[in-house]
Amino acid sequence: MTVPAAGPAGPTADPVADTAALRESTDRLVAAVRKLDDAALAAPSKLPGWTRGHVLAHLARNADALVNVLAGRPMYPSAEAREADIERDAPRPLAAQLEDLGGSAARLDEAMAKLTGEQWGATVELRNGVTDLASSIPFRRRIEVELHHVDLGIGYGLADMPASFTDRELENMARRFAGHPDVEPVELRVEDGRVLRTGRAAGQEERAVTVAGSPTALVGWLTGRTDGTGLTASAASLPALPPL
Repeated sequence: MTVPAAGPAGPTADPVADTAALRESTDRLVAAVRKLDDAALAAPSKLPGWTRGHVLAHLARNADALVNVLAGRPMYPSAEAREADIERDAPRPLAAQLEDLGGSAARLDEAMAKLTGEQWGATVELRNGVTDLASSIPFRRRIEVELHHVDLGIGYGLADMPASFTDRELENMARRFAGHPDVEPVELRVEDGRVLRTGRAAGQEERAVTVAGSPTALVGWLTGRTDGTGLTASAASLPALPPL
């Protein structure tokens, strides 16, 4: 019911620039949500079992959870508490959702603005024992905002995401599945000429499956947002990906 966890921030991470880009993504999301009404929030989202209200509740609580991470506290008290908070907040009317969405985003923005260069380089702990640099947080949050904006099903699609974000998320997802024992060797061929490798290492009896397409189509498949529409594969079918 959430977006895939980001991989390591990578050498290109620029937390200041990433924070500015996150603000743009958040502003775009909030502007779109303002056009909805209470009935629209109660309608199903593109995520199975979740209404649009669930998606917005999750986004608000995720922002506060990342504030906890930057403060050295557990991201969530427990998995059960995380789910309970989303269920509690999902049925709220539009006005309450907007206030919470904006307020939680502002709290996270304030927490990030206080970090020094040295603090950005510190290691932080996320969910399920995952660790990363603090500098990864702005882009991790942007993944949440961009993909869940798509999940709302209100006219913002994968093709509407900024190209710079899509390119980076493609590389992030390739890193996420790299070395995964349950993902067969995959060679991602991007229509711009890039070649990314992911999945487990190919052995003598196993060759990599080539999957080719646009960055948008590849990201849609890798993040579980599509079934691979728009992609071609060297095998009879696309490789199976584990649930996120």
